[in-house]
Amino acid sequence: MSQFTMEMSITSAPRCTTTLGTRMPSNLQALVPKGHAHALLRDRKEARQPRRLACKATGGRVDRRDVLLGLGSAAAAGLGTRRGRGAIAAPIQAPDLGNCNPPELPNTAPDTNCCPTSGTGITDFVLPPAASSAPLRVRPAAHLVDAGHLAKYERAVALMKQLPADDPRSFEQQWRVHCAYCDGAYDQAGFPDLEIQVHNCWLFFPWHRFYLYFHERILGKLIGDDTFTLPFWNWDAPGGMTVPAMYANTSSPLYNQRRDPAHQPPFPVDLDYNEVDVVVPTDEQIDQNLRIMYRQMVSSAKKTQLFMGQPYRAGDQPDPGAGSMENVPHGTVHTWTGDPAQPNGEDMGNFYSAARDPIFFAHHANIDRLWHVWRGLRPGNADFADADWLDAAFLFYDEEARLVRVRVRDCLDLAAMGYAYQDVGLPWLEAKPAKRSGATPAPAAGALPATLGETVRVTVTRPQVSRSSKEKEEAEEVLIIEGIEVADHFNKFIKFDVLVNEPESGGDGASGYCAGSVALTPHMVRTNEKKGSVKTVARFGVCDLMDNIGADGDKTVVVSLVPRCGGELVTVGGVSVGYAK
Repeated sequence: MSQFTMEMSITSAPRCTTTLGTRMPSNLQALVPKGHAHALLRDRKEARQPRRLACKATGGRVDRRDVLLGLGSAAAAGLGTRRGRGAIAAPIQAPDLGNCNPPELPNTAPDTNCCPTSGTGITDFVLPPAASSAPLRVRPAAHLVDAGHLAKYERAVALMKQLPADDPRSFEQQWRVHCAYCDGAYDQAGFPDLEIQVHNCWLFFPWHRFYLYFHERILGKLIGDDTFTLPFWNWDAPGGMTVPAMYANTSSPLYNQRRDPAHQPPFPVDLDYNEVDVVVPTDEQIDQNLRIMYRQMVSSAKKTQLFMGQPYRAGDQPDPGAGSMENVPHGTVHTWTGDPAQPNGEDMGNFYSAARDPIFFAHHANIDRLWHVWRGLRPGNADFADADWLDAAFLFYDEEARLVRVRVRDCLDLAAMGYAYQDVGLPWLEAKPAKRSGATPAPAAGALPATLGETVRVTVTRPQVSRSSKEKEEAEEVLIIEGIEVADHFNKFIKFDVLVNEPESGGDGASGYCAGSVALTPHMVRTNEKKGSVKTVARFGVCDLMDNIGADGDKTVVVSLVPRCGGELVTVGGVSVGYAK
């Protein structure tokens, strides 16, 4: 581990101990920022010239990728925010759609081509004209949609599915877009044979926001209704914790046969899904889901990097690290929905096929909503200010079948994009875990690096203990799981829980001892090293956890890595504690 490992700071840092209210404002539109200052200007021409950093450290030369893994988001906080001569990074640029590498899918997958129509004549995205008198388009909760909205949605999807297969607005082309950006089809501009991957990094939220935006606009155009909106699957609230009825109607164009037949309504979703259906009373499942949501949205998400994912710049290897929501419940809901009888969990259970299921868009609309909600939960919750995030670019087709280049900075204001979300309340804000103390932790057993064929418990030293309230406000304690490598990740869901001072009686992902989970949805990987191998790092904010389990004064803790799915394919290099400012 390099000398940089403990350094994890980021601009616009939320405070660790800010008291949370139990209710949100009655109108979520109030949370929409009224404008994002473009505070960071830079020379775009220079930004497109990726640079490498070399520095001295124990063991010799360190390249920029190694430094970023060690620094966490230090580059985001300082090195990457002010561009000029000697800058070390650059934003991910929009790919060349004509240079698409069809993923080498395994023989068990159907013969398919994930490369969308290439197209020419790129236009830069322009936000729709502001109209003070025009109301925002409101995306409704799927379980609350009225008959009129449902009829529009079904007609729009039916028309999209009827378009010629080579029409970039067609349903087939739409799902290919997700496959291409998520399964190694595109090279990074300037870095041949180095893939673009929009998951497991800070691009996850903005890329999917744009993807839904254009999908929604195309649907509206097909039915001649520019007020049309996609519904969101409200799985974070009791009323929405089943597959919405509109997607379970076998005669509807929203229906998909490749879903788990055991998970049809009224079976409640398990946000901590481990590929095993543990039948518990519905009220108990709801309570567990709400505790998961509180952890992922509140206690483990107090810093931008912890919620949104790690920096990913031009020249970087993919998968630097997912944020809290991308791991759980994003990954777990994907797998819970997909059909386990299919060889690769198709459709929702594998990235290459996920967007073939219309429910994908409702799932991600809720993810998009929760990004919006997170920014309003605490005064310090803010997006990255890093120019390499703001200027990251992608290509999509709009409702006129025009090829449009978008940049992250263009999607940060929902009101400017013309839409909002129905206010359905946030019941998980009241699901704070109870204090736990007095339990005897299971003894450490094992050493790292190790394969997670079974639970591995290691003793981890905490550099600082019993910090003052001010110190905790300034820096979140972060548990870092380093050197995660997953072999042959195409057809196997990977999940392991990370527990601190797990009692001898055991614990699970919803227990008060869980820092979080690593949950990786299968996808194709294209690297210059081991083919199909994912390498990543996981980070969990644990200020609240240490307090709740009575470990704030402990100089060491026992960290348990508990495999739930595919542990035999996972190796972990080490566990350490750092601090995010």
